Amino acid sequence: MAKVSREPFFWAMFSSGGMIAALVLPAMALLLWFAIPLGWVEAPSHADLVTKIDRPLVKLALFAFVVLLLFHWAHRFRFTLYDGLQLSHLYGLIATVSYGSATILSLSAAYLLWSFP
Repeated sequence: MAKVSREPFFWAMFSSGGMIAALVLPAMALLLWFAIPLGWVEAPSHADLVTKIDRPLVKLALFAFVVLLLFHWAHRFRFTLYDGLQLSHLYGLIATVSYGSATILSLSAAYLLWSFP
């Protein structure tokens, strides 16, 4: 019987997070670092942001955004340590720490989003 690997799941999370990072983060950086400070776009009010974030679908989308980015980071960090620093002998420890950190931070994001007023 063949051993079942979890690698395809983590590669899927890595590629999804990479796509999100490549498409969404530059747009957010342009908006937050240039458009709003230079006055091209009016900054939303606090009450407006709270109203938008309080919707369940928006919370779910933000949660998915954060989770995919965290797992993208974890996978990239893991293979940077394996290949870049030649620490492949610590395979289990590095995988546990990197994906465990992503999981704990994802759960923290879920708690913060769903406890948001």
